[in-house]
Order: sequence, then C-alpha cells, then structure tokens
Amino acid sequence: MENLIPLFGILAGIIIPVSVFIWLYYDEKSKRDAVIEIAKHMDDPKKTEQLLTLFDERKKEPIDYRRGGVITIFVGIGLYLLGATALGALLEGVGLLVGVIGVGTLIAGYLYPKTSQEITNAVERFEGD
Repeated sequence: MENLIPLFGILAGIIIPVSVFIWLYYDEKSKRDAVIEIAKHMDDPKKTEQLLTLFDERKKEPIDYRRGGVITIFVGIGLYLLGATALGALLEGVGLLVGVIGVGTLIAGYLYPKTSQEITNAVERFEGD
C-alpha cells in the first residue's frame, strides 16, 4: 500500500499532460479538417491564405508589460501573505521575488511602447526633433 501513493503521483504527473495534449489535438483537428475541406473547393490560393488567417488565434498586438507587471506584483503579494500567515519564510521569500519581478515588468511596460499607436507616436516625436 505504501508503494501505491508514489506510483499514483508519478502516473498523475504523466497522465495529466498527455491527456491535455490529446485534448488539444482533437480540438484543433476539426478546425484543420474544415480548412482542408474548404481549401479543396477554392480556386484562388490568396483566398485560402486569407481563410487560414481567420483561424489564427494568436494575438497580433504587442505584449502589455504594464498589465502583466501589475498581475505579477499582486501574485507576489498573495504568495508573501500566504507565507506570512500559513506556510512560512520560504514562501515569503518566493512572494517577494515574484513581486520584484512584477515591479521590473511594470517598469519595462513604461520604458517600452505597448501598442503600435504608441510606437508610431514615438517615431513621429523622434523624427520631429
């Protein structure tokens, strides 16, 4: 019985990621099949490329470091408070580390332009001088 607990822990560590990959594969498979079926009936390759861009779920906008920094700061505060109230000094240190990383990310958000409009404005200000 004592050997079953570590075995279940190892199996859970293997089964969970594998099941997520299988789930994502079958979730995307229907989209790929639909694109292939539609592409078979299209004569213009440019329209096929436009169709593929419709299914592209990636964000086209730059990363918002300010938002990510604020979220990371509060995660660090939460970890610190959890360590201070329940789990001890190690988690307090982890919370402080995460919070400082969030402060750095927040500062980076103000140093680097976030959107394409901000980049355009920065270039126009530079060219205007």
